[in-house]
Amino acid sequence: MATPVKLYGPPLSTAVSRVLACLLEKDVQFQLTPIDLSKGEQKKPEFLKMQPFGQVPAFEDENISLFESRAICRYICEKYPEKGNKGLYGTNPLAKASIDQWLEAEGQTFNPPSSVLVFQLAFAPLMKLKQDETLIRQNEAKLSKVLDVYEKRLGESRFLASDEFSLADLSHLPNAHYLVTATDRGEIFTSRKNVGRWWDEISSRDSWKKVVDMQKSR
Repeated sequence: MATPVKLYGPPLSTAVSRVLACLLEKDVQFQLTPIDLSKGEQKKPEFLKMQPFGQVPAFEDENISLFESRAICRYICEKYPEKGNKGLYGTNPLAKASIDQWLEAEGQTFNPPSSVLVFQLAFAPLMKLKQDETLIRQNEAKLSKVLDVYEKRLGESRFLASDEFSLADLSHLPNAHYLVTATDRGEIFTSRKNVGRWWDEISSRDSWKKVVDMQKSR
């Protein structure tokens, strides 16, 4: 039996849940080690050896360690091409490039405003922090512009990179999930015909349902 890969971090973290969804899609055995961020476990010297910025997730596979969730997801797909969802990161250079461009769009244009909204709308109230209404308005406007582009794209293609579900779609799940299920701004996705259809489809995948179950049990 192969040694399972190791993932460090809480499932409630958007970045950790991105890697969890990828591992489940690829049917790669893994061991999840929770890291208590409230106790500063991510700043301990042994953790910083794996993740020098003191953030989650960290990832180990045999004698290598990685950080940054999107890089970890790409690695999993490249290391285990024949396992699980074989087309998750494409099977030829053009498919990979198409997935990469939408992964970049997620990281550079979707993630910044959606992360601000997730924190302000979902986490700040739980942490008894005052919400910044100006920041919320600004980032809602930014995210709306991004989703307008997605709406057009998803009218031409079933998923972002092609007609097949890929890492590009998977990478959007964590932030979108919080916005749709844990805030009152879900209509930013559901009010758009194509984005809403896409969200329903990607969020109903077994891999993501398992991640959500893991989040609920922690």
